[in-house]
Amino acid sequence: MPAKSALRRTFAVIAALPLLTLAACGYGSESKDEGTAKVAAGAQKIDGLDSVKIGYFGNLTHATALVGNQKGFFQKALGATEAKYQVFNAGPSEIEALNSGSIDIGWIGPSPAINGFTKSKGTNLRIIGGSASGGVKLVVNPDKIKTLKDVKGKKIATPQLGNTQDVAFLNWIADQGWKVDAESGKGDVSVVRTDNKVTPDAYKSGSIDGAWVPEPTASKLVAEGAKVLLDEADLWPDKKFVITNIIVSQKFLKEHPKAVEAVLKASVETNKWINANSDAAKTAANKQLGIDSGKELPAAVLDPAWKSIQFTNDPLASTLNTEAEHAVKAGLLEDPLLTGIYDLTPLNTVLKAAGESTVDDAGLGVK
Repeated sequence: MPAKSALRRTFAVIAALPLLTLAACGYGSESKDEGTAKVAAGAQKIDGLDSVKIGYFGNLTHATALVGNQKGFFQKALGATEAKYQVFNAGPSEIEALNSGSIDIGWIGPSPAINGFTKSKGTNLRIIGGSASGGVKLVVNPDKIKTLKDVKGKKIATPQLGNTQDVAFLNWIADQGWKVDAESGKGDVSVVRTDNKVTPDAYKSGSIDGAWVPEPTASKLVAEGAKVLLDEADLWPDKKFVITNIIVSQKFLKEHPKAVEAVLKASVETNKWINANSDAAKTAANKQLGIDSGKELPAAVLDPAWKSIQFTNDPLASTLNTEAEHAVKAGLLEDPLLTGIYDLTPLNTVLKAAGESTVDDAGLGVK
């Protein structure tokens, strides 16, 4: 069997593993409601819907969703249509939930969005907006790694084979002229796929020497004595790259365009509030994290993590295309046909109405 075919088969199996769990315990945990989002008197349902089901991850790079939930922006925009939330830990499970109709709209990283779109041959989702840029760092044990060259020969964690950070790290390794087998993670650097939840313990135990991870995991490691060796933003033009997108089921977009526009309106308003009220937004995001996970982040982790993330409505489409090229280069993805992955018409309608600049799909929009 050709090596690339074996790799892609392995990647497909790994991507499917979370689905085995889903059959037993559902797609994601429901976000708890503290009653902060009240429906205004006389509010009407949008598109006749009883609810809109929104998915997101319980991390700071999804803070638009966290804050929008906590401060009631989504519920306000949806009127008498209930905003329901599910929290996910992995991209494949959120894509499966979108495919099954368990969620309608989701906040997700670029790699799962690309994989979901290409595996369905462009039939299951659209990216309808941006949410966040940045918030990814290479953090290392300063006793073992003092320069970028010292990374060679060390054990570095990424969250999951083929996820957004894994692809970025594999590409960075290749740019150094080093060789790593993407499937096994073995080579000039040992790439150790480790769930973000256990990465801090793996670092403390010495089983890894560092990690290429999103926030707040990076700052959790720093709190354990690690040092930031590289901020991924420094590798990108203008220090911007997509870390979180907004996706929607194509079926839901076609059947309920007013509901989609309402969620996007809330997202734009949330990002505006976040950028104007950084400290209050940080507190709100952390409070929702505590509700969803049972534990808020300490200030020593929260503060530096928050500073490294930019919240934006722009999906930074050209950087998604570059990330796809990196996945192809690593052997984790067939050369993808991404035309049609974006439909930014609803977002641009909202942005125009708000007096804000419209955004571009880098030629990857619906024709």
